[in-house]
Amino acid sequence: MPEGKRNGHVRTLIPHDELQRRITELAVEIDRDYAASDRLIAVGVLKGSVFFLVDLLKHLTVPVEIDFFQTSSYGNSTSPGEVRIKKDIDISVRGKDVLLIEDIVDTGFTLATILDLLRFRKARSVRLCALLDKSGAREIDVPIDYRGFEIENLFVVGYGLDFNEKFRNLPYIGVWEPDAPLGDESK
Repeated sequence: MPEGKRNGHVRTLIPHDELQRRITELAVEIDRDYAASDRLIAVGVLKGSVFFLVDLLKHLTVPVEIDFFQTSSYGNSTSPGEVRIKKDIDISVRGKDVLLIEDIVDTGFTLATILDLLRFRKARSVRLCALLDKSGAREIDVPIDYRGFEIENLFVVGYGLDFNEKFRNLPYIGVWEPDAPLGDESK
């Protein structure tokens, strides 16, 4: 590699063990709140929520169905907040309790759109479970019913979160530091 070239690295923000501990705690809260429900649907937002959703659902004891949304924001030529649904859910939510599971809440535009859509479709209840809350980036209020961690306004990767589709597979949440010298990605 040419001298002086910088590629960046990932600094650990939330280690794997801490993630797993908090996910177990969230599952206990969700089990308690949905103990009487026989109509729970967990809806993940692709792709980032997959790691979190799987680990969370493995700890739940209440009956649950699983489905997924995939969304994308429109390009720079349109105003913020315009969201396109690339993959819609397959299960009807009418009269059912919906737990929307997301990796991170930042501006809030995408989640506000999805939450409104689930309510429009007459879900009995809709709650949001987010692993990360980046409240410093919030542009629209989105109530988070189950929050894993509140983080600063940092660019994070790992555990489902990506930078150009890379780093999703890291078992921890890390901060992407693009201007740091190439080095050990676990520090």
